[in-house]
Amino acid sequence: MSELAAEDFAPQRVHPARATLKRLFHHRLFVTGLALFGVIAIIAALAPWITDVDPNRLSMRNKFLSPNGDWVFGTDNFGRSLWSRTVWGAQLSMIIGASVVALNAVFGTLIGAAAGYFRRLDNMLMRVNDALMAFPAILLAIAVTSVLGPSTLNVILALGIVYIPRTARIVRSSVIVLREMEYVQAAVAAGAGHWRILRHHILPNAMAPMIVQLSFLFAYAVLSEATLSFLGVGAVPPTPTWGNIMAEGRDYMRDAPWIITIPGIALMITVMGLNLLGDGLRDVLDPRLRIQQ
Repeated sequence: MSELAAEDFAPQRVHPARATLKRLFHHRLFVTGLALFGVIAIIAALAPWITDVDPNRLSMRNKFLSPNGDWVFGTDNFGRSLWSRTVWGAQLSMIIGASVVALNAVFGTLIGAAAGYFRRLDNMLMRVNDALMAFPAILLAIAVTSVLGPSTLNVILALGIVYIPRTARIVRSSVIVLREMEYVQAAVAAGAGHWRILRHHILPNAMAPMIVQLSFLFAYAVLSEATLSFLGVGAVPPTPTWGNIMAEGRDYMRDAPWIITIPGIALMITVMGLNLLGDGLRDVLDPRLRIQQ
């Protein structure tokens, strides 16, 4: 019998990122949420190839057609293809959600890190944060879009203004805890600069709660955009958004319920998928929940 090397009995080390991914894809909520959101995201990305009708093309002789073989989701009060409008509305929702998340990832992280690490800035930044968070999110978004005017870009800016303070507060809380850790104090004693400490020692370890927050934030942004469009202060009609489609269909709920029902179901699937995705990320990435399990 050949001799076995000592390395054969040593436990194999698994890369932390690979272990995290394995836990995520064994988590039912995460997988379900990823599947639901993935379907909507893929449909949105393929909008130019899976729709053969202009979403704004009018055809009055075809108005109020119920879903059938020729018109998958039926038509609206102007004879426009509800399939095309719903799919292109999904693409706009994904763009707005991703843009708001990107704004929060950049500015929310910068503000939260500065407030949590540089104590002299904390009071000033957090008082501004508190003032913005004192307003209900949707009311503040309506106020901002009313001042800036209805457009897709202004919706993104308004939702960024609304949700950045919430991301900043979460990042600040993590930074306050991490800056007192021994390895950070050792870096300070070694003469490392503030920005090096933030970049290499604090922010990488503050990513988990921020990632969870951003996944929920995507859902909030999609739902808020639909709400703003439904109220008439979002993207300007006839831009196909789920909110605009539902706003136009609310007057025909009895005669043509599919106009408001179909985009409503698409919105529900998207938000549910993102919420399940966020719940799964929180369960796996939050060390306190892993200890309890």
